[in-house]
This record gives sequence, structure tokens and C-alpha cells, in this order.
Amino acid sequence: MMMSGAATARCFSPLQLPLSRFLFNFRSSSASIAICFQLFSTEASPDKERVRDEVLKEFLAIIENEPASSVKVDCAYTDKMCKAGNLSAASQKLQILNDKNIAVTPDVYNLILEEASQKNDIDLSCQVFKKLLLSCTSPSATSCLYFAKAFTKVNDCADILRFIKEISEITCSSTSSFINRIIFAFAKSGQKDKALEIFDHLRRQDYSLDLITYNIVLDILGRIGRVDEMLDVFASMKETGFIPDTVSYNTLINGLRKAGRSDMCCVYFKEMSENGIEPDLLTYTALIEIFGRSGNAEESLKCFREMKLKGILPSIHIYRSLIHNLNKTGKVELATELLEEMNSSSTCLAGPKDFKRKRRQRNT
Repeated sequence: MMMSGAATARCFSPLQLPLSRFLFNFRSSSASIAICFQLFSTEASPDKERVRDEVLKEFLAIIENEPASSVKVDCAYTDKMCKAGNLSAASQKLQILNDKNIAVTPDVYNLILEEASQKNDIDLSCQVFKKLLLSCTSPSATSCLYFAKAFTKVNDCADILRFIKEISEITCSSTSSFINRIIFAFAKSGQKDKALEIFDHLRRQDYSLDLITYNIVLDILGRIGRVDEMLDVFASMKETGFIPDTVSYNTLINGLRKAGRSDMCCVYFKEMSENGIEPDLLTYTALIEIFGRSGNAEESLKCFREMKLKGILPSIHIYRSLIHNLNKTGKVELATELLEEMNSSSTCLAGPKDFKRKRRQRNT
């Protein structure tokens, strides 16, 4: 009588049975692959490494004798291995599947990358991330973030720069896209200085950077208040031959606004218009706030009317900013009119999605 997988799991443990009998059970069906990995990942014994090696050998034998479609690669078992601290076993299992051209889902890579990042295991992170890149699967933002987090306790960028050089030489994927994701991931993981160091190194080495790379770096510099460097990068971008887009100008203007450089904001808004780059909701939001803070209510209202004429829906934030600054400058009647207008058009105001659209373009 055939026993179910759950019953089989209850009847034997790889470290309680003689190894030969355990491996006989392991050979019996591809379903046993899941069972043995589950058992292995939860066992604690000095013999664990010996059993692991034997299990992996048997796993290899099974996938050589059975069609790839019959081998089920389940994230749950990789997850158990990682949480039990058996990263080497999880990595070897991944290598076997890669060698046999058996498809591995991004979730499996992410499980190992996440655990490796928590242990700051740079070598394993590089190995797994390299496998992911060579699988012709574009790494997700999550994969890149886990990869970047592994470098948190490293003081310099030597290892990551060597890895980027190696990947650039062997991968057929878009180098600039890969670099953009890496720089963004390092910044998002709190390693902004490393992200900027990576950018500076790659720029000096004439790597394949694009407009998105520059936009990401402008955003990083603007967020940490390094305005002079942001202006230098913006100038360098134009000298390199890239034409700034709406995202470039918005990022620059917002960075200058946060640093209190209102005069420079107006200069670049004028340049933006002269170059035929259309301002959007983010542009007008920044300008209305800049003029409002400086007490220039007329310019704020001029921008407000201009954006509405262009069919750009104002947000509740813009209304509130205008109303606050008009009240502050004594234009109470006009502020009241805008309040009534805001309340009557509350269902037709710009929402969070209208702001996020441009951010997604910047971070792609």
C-alpha cells in the first residue's frame, strides 16, 4: 500500500535511518525530493553535512533520470533551508537546477538573497545574483535591494565594483539598466555614499550610463542636500550629450527648493520652458510652494492658472498651499474663493497616482 508524502515524512528521518535505506526512500519518486529537503532543513546533527552531500547527489541522480517537468521546485523548501541556516545547501540546490537548465522562479533567488543579506554574506550574494542575471531574468527591485543590503557593513565599494565589471563582461543584458537598478538599490538601502561612489567610478570608466542613471543620481544628491554636486552632475549630463527631460528638471528644482535656493529654481524653470520641456504637476507643485513661501502670491496664482489652462489637475496640496499663503499675505477674500473652489471640485483633484507616475519613470 502506497503511503502519502505526509505519512512518509512521519515514518523516517534521514538521520535516524541508515543512510542506504534513506537514499532508497529518496529514490522512490520525485515527490520524495520535497520530503527529504524538508527533513534535511530542519535536522540538527554533526552528520548534517554528510547527509546534505548525499541528498544533493541523489537529487542530481533523480533529475538526470526524470523529465525536467516532473521535478517540482517549491519555494517552501528553499525557505526552510535558508531559515535553518543551511545556505550552502540552498545554493548547491540552485546550482544543480541551473546546470540542468531547470527553470527557477525569481522567488527562489530572492529567498537566498534575503538570507544572505541578513548575514552580510557578500560572496554568496554575488554568486546568487550572478546566477539570476545569467538566467536572462531581469532582476526585480526586491532582488537588487537584497543584494545591496549584503554590503551594508562593508566600508568601500571594491567588491561591488569588481562584480559590476565581471557582469558587464559576461552578460548580454542591458548594462545601463542593471547599473541603474544597482545604484537605486544602494541608495534605497541607506548606502547613498556608496551609490554615488559607484556612479562616479563608472562615469570615469566610460560605462554605459543613460539619462535615467543621471536622474537617479540627481535625486540622491537632492535628497541629502548636496546641491552644488547636483548642479555639477546636471551640467555634466548635458555636456555628455543627454537632453534633460521633465524628470530631470523636476528633480533639480525640488532639490533646490528643499535647500532654499528659490532663485535657482526660477532659473531652471525658465531654462526648462526655453528648451520646450513641458512642466507637469510636480513642477507646478514645487513652483507654487516656492513662490508662496517667498510671499509672492501673484506668481503662485499665475502658475496655478497656467497649469489649469494646460489641463493639469491641481492637487489638494496645491490648494492648501495657496490658501495658506494668501491668508498669510492678507488676501483673505481670494483665499476663501479658492477654498470654495477646492471643496466643490474635491472629486476632480489630482491624487497620489498622478505624482507616482513620474517617480516610476525616474526609478526604472
